[in-house]
Amino acid sequence: MNQIFSTDSMPRPTLTLGEDLRRIRCDPDFWYPVAWSRELKAGKTIGTRYAGLPIALVRPVEGEVFALEDRCAHRQVPLSKGTVKGQAVQCCYHGWAYGRSGRCIDVPYLGKGKLPNGVKTYPCREQDGLIFIFPGDPEKAETVPMPRLSQVANPDYKTRRFGRHVKCHYSFMHENLMDMNHQFMHMKQMGQMKPRFLGQDRAPGMIEARYTFARTGGKQPIGEALVFGQKRDNSAKFAHRDVMTIRTEYPYQTLKIEPTGGEAVMDLWIAYVPQDEEQLTNRVFGLLSIKRPKLPGVLDLAWPFLVAFTERIFREDREIVELEQNAWNELGGDHNQEVFPVIRDLRQLLAECGIPAPEAG
Repeated sequence: MNQIFSTDSMPRPTLTLGEDLRRIRCDPDFWYPVAWSRELKAGKTIGTRYAGLPIALVRPVEGEVFALEDRCAHRQVPLSKGTVKGQAVQCCYHGWAYGRSGRCIDVPYLGKGKLPNGVKTYPCREQDGLIFIFPGDPEKAETVPMPRLSQVANPDYKTRRFGRHVKCHYSFMHENLMDMNHQFMHMKQMGQMKPRFLGQDRAPGMIEARYTFARTGGKQPIGEALVFGQKRDNSAKFAHRDVMTIRTEYPYQTLKIEPTGGEAVMDLWIAYVPQDEEQLTNRVFGLLSIKRPKLPGVLDLAWPFLVAFTERIFREDREIVELEQNAWNELGGDHNQEVFPVIRDLRQLLAECGIPAPEAG
């Protein structure tokens, strides 16, 4: 039976911080991905960002990646434009060199005893094809666990790495994925799907929603058949048999589809990393893992079809959240009238876990 809810059936929590949710900043005391490993070649450096902070990632020919403030202490030129020398990066302007600690270790035209101060460094780790930094208090980095990344290392799954810059506040992204009632928007891609909300769980820093689905019209797309490893029609035997579990475990999100009594056929891990200081643009880092069918090689051959299918879905999601952000910009604040209980609770969680924007001054 579908769960029935109304806007006045029970009191729901409301934002109590006195602020618009879209003005709440991410808590920097977590590990955030800032680049794909494949983007940073050995002996090279690249520039990236977290919430307006310029960051240079450096990969020595030997040794681990490290992260520095992307500004030379001398003339503020980006260190990401520099040259990797051993375990250091050398600024392209005057040759000042900085080690992985951020300390300035060489100025070619000064003696070793006259070296100036260095630049800020960020705790940095590499895991499953992603480069993470800890932009908050570096003393907390060792006590905050790295995120659990879906099935990337599991040979029974094939993983797609995806992501783009999306012009919206990260909270719009959390709401979009958590609220499966928006399948209405994907009707052209998915056919007519009727979600059933099974309920939610809430714990500190976490909220989880569960759904099942029934197809009420249209044909199953090839991409969906690849996800489930079989073709399914609109008959009752295929209705509400798979459970989709979506979780925001701050600041990350996951989505799993699990058939009754079986392993997950799809496992998604996703992070939204703010780019600008106001955090109204984010970069998405997603890992989409699909269970391999019993017949070897089938998923590999069909992979381009699945990539095209998922890209069309992500494109629709990206366009709609950017429209939401545009409305926020034009209206000068959040005027949304949210009625779905799990999204109202999600909004509260994001407000509780985030950081209020500094007052203009």
